[in-house]
Amino acid sequence: MESDEPVHLPSRVAVLGPGGVGGLLAAVLARAGHEVVCLAGDATAELLRAKGIRLRSEQFGEFTAPVAADTRLREPVDLCLIAVKQTMLEDALTRVDPGVLGDGLVVPMLNGVEHPALLRERYRPESVAPAVIRVESTRLEPGLIAHTSPFADLDLASATAPRARLDAVAAMLAAAGLGARVLADEATALWAKMGFIAPLALLTTRYGQNVGEVRTWHRAELFAAIAEVAEVAAACGAELDLAGIEAFYLSVPPEMKSSMQRDAEAGRPLELDAIGGAVLRAAAAHGVSVPVLTDLVLRLSVRG
Repeated sequence: MESDEPVHLPSRVAVLGPGGVGGLLAAVLARAGHEVVCLAGDATAELLRAKGIRLRSEQFGEFTAPVAADTRLREPVDLCLIAVKQTMLEDALTRVDPGVLGDGLVVPMLNGVEHPALLRERYRPESVAPAVIRVESTRLEPGLIAHTSPFADLDLASATAPRARLDAVAAMLAAAGLGARVLADEATALWAKMGFIAPLALLTTRYGQNVGEVRTWHRAELFAAIAEVAEVAAACGAELDLAGIEAFYLSVPPEMKSSMQRDAEAGRPLELDAIGGAVLRAAAAHGVSVPVLTDLVLRLSVRG
């Protein structure tokens, strides 16, 4: 009997940065039957080729997924997921030559709102489709990923890529068990995440506390920061669901930490400029006062 359900054929997917987020997506997509190649440094690529990616997840279970791995892209792919930190982006992009990529869809999942412009300068604008992902997933060691949030949801949107390509990617991700949807407006999609991630990153890192402690001991500052991001977003043409962001903050597991906080604890470079700096630049460009966010960024900058 023929089915009206769409057929999700295996696709060739490159994952630039198989860390917490990239490793999770690589493992889930590889298990779903897609041909996945992870792009990383020599040691990590060698390990992944030999042992695959191990995932520990309450949502997806515990399993090892075989993947290909290399230090750079050597043949075209249908989809290139970019999951590196903003601080590593420019160096990481040397692994994906535009001429080798072909017309593959580039889907960055970086924090911030300024990276799509950089990617559209390097790759075809019609092949760049920013995404935001809501997840807590950590690389415990190369090739070992711990997915600790009860969700892994992606929103895709693009001001330049055809909607049909985004719909196809969303369907592929959903078939692999991920939450995926396509939004109509790129600016709103990116700023919606900033409404959550900027206060989370800045406050958890500033105070060295998880989200439960922040929303208990610094709730007024938290909600003021959310409101400031929403005001900046509105000035940039994006309307945020302020009540929805506040409600989401109250619903996430209290032990959740931000990736910036984990970077600070590990002594790694912070995405302070890509997150806090980007909001302050947008606020200055539109004449929006953001005293709470300004103070948080200043304190973290001094902290170094």
